[in-house]
Amino acid sequence: MAYKISDDCISCGACAGECPVGAIAEGDGKYEINAEACLDCGSCAEVCPVGAPAAE
Repeated sequence: MAYKISDDCISCGACAGECPVGAIAEGDGKYEINAEACLDCGSCAEVCPVGAPAAE
């Protein structure tokens, strides 16, 4: 199951740099994860300072 970034996102970009498949991109007001590309590895959640990415 893909991860999703909540509205708690502060747009720091830490998650995008950690994604091994480049599934995370800056969206409208927060970063967004492409669910089709997400490997469900949790790398994004491990580096997020506010805990915004979470498994759906």
